[in-house]
Order: sequence, then structure tokens, then C-alpha cells
Amino acid sequence: MSGQPTGNASSGSRPATNGIPSGSMTASQLRPNDPQIGSSNASNGQPGSMSQSNLNQIVIEYLSKKGYGRTEAMLRVESAKPDAEGRPITTGSGDAGGLKYGIAFNSMRQYIENGLDIYKPDLRRLLWPVFVYSFLQLVSDFFPKESRDFFNKFRPEFEAEHVDDIRGLATIAFPDHVQDHDLAKIYRGNKYRVTLSQTAFYNLIMFLESLEKSGGSALIFIIQTYLNVVTIDRTADQRSSFATLLQRSNEGEDFPAEDEGIPGHNPGSANLDRSAGSTVLTRLKLGPMPMEPDLMADVRAELEEQDTKDPPAEGQNSLVQHFEQQIKREESEEAPTRGELQLPPSLARDVAMEVQKVRENRDRFKIEGRTGGVGPGVSVTMFTFHNTYDSINCLDFSEDNLLVAAGMSQSYIRVWALDGKALPSAIEGEKPSASRRLIGHSDAVYAVSFSPAIASSDPLAPSTKSTHLLSASGDRTVRLWSLETWTCLVVYKGHDSPVWDVTWGPFGHFFLTGSMDRTARLYRTDHIEDLRLFVGHDKDVDTLCFHVNGLYIFTGSCDKTVRMFTVTNGYPVRMFTGHTGNITSMACSPNGKLLASADDAGIIILWDLGPGRMEKRMRGHGKGGIWSLSWSVESTVLASGGMDGTVRIWDVNSGNDAAGQGRTIGEGGAGQKIDGNAAQMQASAGAGTKKKSKEVVVTSDQISAFPTKKSPVYKVKFTRQNLVVAGGAYIP
Repeated sequence: MSGQPTGNASSGSRPATNGIPSGSMTASQLRPNDPQIGSSNASNGQPGSMSQSNLNQIVIEYLSKKGYGRTEAMLRVESAKPDAEGRPITTGSGDAGGLKYGIAFNSMRQYIENGLDIYKPDLRRLLWPVFVYSFLQLVSDFFPKESRDFFNKFRPEFEAEHVDDIRGLATIAFPDHVQDHDLAKIYRGNKYRVTLSQTAFYNLIMFLESLEKSGGSALIFIIQTYLNVVTIDRTADQRSSFATLLQRSNEGEDFPAEDEGIPGHNPGSANLDRSAGSTVLTRLKLGPMPMEPDLMADVRAELEEQDTKDPPAEGQNSLVQHFEQQIKREESEEAPTRGELQLPPSLARDVAMEVQKVRENRDRFKIEGRTGGVGPGVSVTMFTFHNTYDSINCLDFSEDNLLVAAGMSQSYIRVWALDGKALPSAIEGEKPSASRRLIGHSDAVYAVSFSPAIASSDPLAPSTKSTHLLSASGDRTVRLWSLETWTCLVVYKGHDSPVWDVTWGPFGHFFLTGSMDRTARLYRTDHIEDLRLFVGHDKDVDTLCFHVNGLYIFTGSCDKTVRMFTVTNGYPVRMFTGHTGNITSMACSPNGKLLASADDAGIIILWDLGPGRMEKRMRGHGKGGIWSLSWSVESTVLASGGMDGTVRIWDVNSGNDAAGQGRTIGEGGAGQKIDGNAAQMQASAGAGTKKKSKEVVVTSDQISAFPTKKSPVYKVKFTRQNLVVAGGAYIP
């Protein structure tokens, strides 16, 4: 999906402007006495004169044709910032050019380290942004040797805290990179916020002014242009007083970064004290969505009735006790209100679903984490689809564990009953069948999603099975299908490019779509048009997921970033950077505090949503894409599946060498053969795979790996009872 072209068609056929044909033009096509130039491009109203910008463009094209790459790049940079008379504006680097940045930055470091201790915690916060913007300025001004020397000299002191950004900056070498590189655009397109004491900041500026001949003016230019420095009186703010800063520094703690940096880009911890003023990070409501009072009363009454009919076993909590304990835990979390999402009133079906959720949660297989260094024994049932000829693009299992749907490259959807029984139909006289074809799309189907459901244990209760299916296609539409009549009910036409993903919200009232047009759209099932448009990605939106309380959505893109938006107003609240590959799948933990995202380089990253911080990286999959992620009920174990034909189980709570270290494991681990419905898998605890003499690094938090027999895994899903189902197609 991410490999699809995203640009527009060439504009070479545009009509001519100002008498000059559009498109590229070489110097040999123009003559100084060309009347076309003299009459159309006069800068001062006199025939025959040529504007400075047009002259620069002609010279640039001539240099490009002759192969003078460095001179061409230098002229492009300087001509992009002309003054009123067409002369280039310098950036304050002085006659010595790039050398002054290194000299001035080193002097600034020495000034900070040799200064008073009370100023050090404040001023050290300036070093990282000044380093980044100085390096980008050097590259932009085309000082390749000076920029590389500057970067290599000062990078070691920032690698521990900014390892991902250092890795990204290391690939930037030419002015074009500054314009096109995702990380450079993040920094150059935003101002870096730093809060400093007035005295410390003013003293630093006075010091830099004294270094005017040694590059001090260059750093002042950087600070004025790219930093948003907020000065405060430390003595008047007890929370951020010098005494507090010194104490934290002496105790070896990192300085709090809640108000520092670029909004959403690798921030520190979220500042929950709004009385301290504006913060970079928005405070999130990550608690579960509370029940309506009437719904809660109905659920409690139904649970009491079931406890009477089926009393709990000895030592086991009753359903009512378990329900009340669960409500008590949820009340301790900050949560949204149902009014914020404007959810419709609950129905009898909602009561039946909540009752069944309580029963399954109480009776589930509990995963408590590692015991004696051994991970929990999670079992996996794999459904393998044969004779598909590599035509399946996506899979989804219904939450009631009764159905599986596949989106096909031949533009239709196939739905099977997992138990092999005939699928019910509301249309009389139809021949019973264990599978159905849903036909309507005119291009490949890239995503399918079942509406929320749960397996019912009470035949007299209202039906809680999936009633609808969503599908997204390359024909730029999303379709809503009835699983009772097996027909298309609605066609949504909001996107103007292929739609890569679609997913239901947790309450079945909203759904989300992501497209090649770089946007995500929020829909409500009772409206034909989208309610919200989420923008910000530079490339396709490839994968989506909702927060468990429904108040936030996550979008993953092949621009290698994950973004978090609020459903109610569409505002961005977090941006997660750190992936080196295209984002291919995401999943939010049931406790609402963590997000797992995976890419096509085989890396899984865990994010702590509150502070917006990376928790750790997990490796073990081969390249090609991790296509599905799913959390256990306790949010302690993660399951993943992908192109390398394995299902892997991960310990979320264990430590991890985030810098990328881990054990390297080849083939040959002892395994146990597991038979599931239409599947044979080999479980190899802690074992990785070896791809044609290329070893795969496996981090220590992998609990187990289940390799298939030539079957890429399209979908993995933890059930509410902590069993794992997975699906893939056999590709010989």
C-alpha cells in the first residue's frame, strides 16, 4: 500500500505564463536578445531588462546542465532568500561560513559548564535544539564538510537521550535533504519551545553577543529564528525554583521536559499542572468510558439474576462482585463522558453484551506475566486458507468468534463460518451455505472490519452477534454490508484516492477510514457524510485504530509517524516518531495507557500515551511487515503476526535493550507441534528465524514464536478469554 504513488500527474502541459513556456528550460534555449524575455520579464518597466530571479533561474539551469552540482546548490540556496534588490540575504554565519557554528557552539558549551551551578539545569536545555538547528542550517547553506564535522564532533553527548533523532539527522547531507527529510521538516516547520529563567537567558545572550566575530551572531540567529524561548522568574515560581532544579540535578534525575520541545515530537512527561501555564502536551483522558446509570443498574440486576441461577464456585467471586470491583478500578482513572461523544442511549442488546463481558472477564485465562523467568503459555489457533493464489489482501475475525471475512484482490469479499455451519440469512428460500460472497466493489478490497459483538451464553437474551461488516477498496469507497441479508446497505464516497484501512469504533457507532489521499475520516453510521477530517501526514494513511474509550484515534502512515487525534474536535494531541519503516499495524491496550505500533522493518514500538514517550522496541520478526497486533485482556502480553509467517508473543512488562541489542537466534530450536482448525504450527519458545544466511535479532521480551508452513499471517486477535486466533493464506 505504501508503495503506491502518491503524487499528482505531471503538470508539464500547463498553459504558458508571462510569455515563457512552462516546464524546464535549458540555457541554450534562451538568447540575451530574445524579444520574448525583454518584453515579458521586465523588472523595472524598461524593455529588454531581465529580473534578478529569472537571471538566477537561467544560471541555475545552465550549471545543472553542465554538471556543476555544488555551485548550482549554493546558488539555489542563496537565491531563495533575496533582498529587495535581488541580492542574497545571509543567515548571520559571517565570512568564515560554517566554521563559526562549531566554534560558537563549543564556546557556548564551555560557558554553560563553567558557569554557576544554579544556571546549568536551565541552560543545558538549550544545547540540543541549538545543535539540531545549527546542523540543519549548515546543511541548508551547503557546507557539507563543516556540517559533517560539526555533527560528528557534538553528537556523542546527545545520543543517549535523543538516539532516534540522531539516527535520522545522520542521513541528512545536502540542502535537498533538509527540504524533503521527514525529521528535518518537523524541526524546521515548528519552533522548539524552551522555558528558561530570565537571568540565565539574558546572561547567555550577552555572552554570545561578545562572540560576534567568533560566530556568536550565528547562534543568536538560530535562537531567534527557530526557538520559542519562554522566560520566567525562577524566584517567583516555587515549583520551578533554582532550589528545586539543583535538588533534581544533584539527585541525578532528568530535568522535567513537560513544557519543552516540539509539540508531540518525542516529548517528556505531560504536565498535569495547568496552573503553571501553557504546556506542549495536551492532558489526555485515558480511562474507560463510564456506563450510563440506567445501563449500570440493568447490568447489575441481570448479573444478580445469573448469580442466583448459576452460583459461583468455591473461592470464586460472584458476577456482581467482579462487576463492582471492575467499576471501582475504572472510577480511579480519568475518563471522558458519554456526552462528549454523543453516544445514543443504550438498548437491551447493550445490556446483554455488558453482562457477557463481565462473565468472560471473570472466567478468562489469566495472564499474570513471567513466572521464574518463563513466559505464560499462550495458545494460538491458526486458520489457514488454501488455494487463494495470493489473492487475499486482508482478514478479520468477528468478536463473537463465529465469522471470518477476507478482502480479495478480485474486488469481492468472502465470509466464512468458523464452525463450518450454514450462515443464517433473513431472506427466505435462500440455499444454506457455509460461506458468502459480497460483491459490489470495483477494485481490490484492502480492509474489512466486523461490527462489535460478543458470544452469547444466554439463548433467551437479545442477539449480540456481529450484524454489519465494513470494507475499504481501491475504488475509493467504503461499503457497509448487512450480515443478515448479505447485501450492501451504504456506499461512503468521502475519499478521492484508494482507501487502505477501515475500522469500527469500540461502541459500534463510529468508524474510521484511512486513504492514499493522506487523510483519515470519521463517520457515524447514521450519516452518509464524514463528520471529521484528520490531516497532518505527509504520505498515505495506511493503518488505523481507536482508543478503547473511543475519545481518540490513531493514524499510522508510510511517512513513518503515528499521530493521535481527538475525536470530538479533530485536534492532534500526540505525534510519535521513531520508526525506521512504514507503519503497518497498530493496537491500543485494553487499559488505555499504551499503544503498540509496528512497521515493515519488523520492529514493534510501545508508546506510553500519557507522557507521549517511547517505552521500548521489540524485535524478532523478519522484514516484510508486521500486519497485525493484539493485546491480552490484562495489557501485559502482545501478539503479532506478519509477512515472515510467524505469530509471536511478547512480554510487555519485561525490560528491553531499546538501543537494539538482543540475542541472535537461527533455526533449529526445539518445538512442539500444535494442531488447530485448518492449521499446523510449530511453537518454538524464544526462537527466531533465519532468512537465507541472514540472522534475525530477537529481543529478550519475546516469550514464544509460532512459525507456520509458508503462510503469511494477516490477522492475530486475542479473544476476551485470552486465547489467540490467527489467520493467513498458504502460499507455496
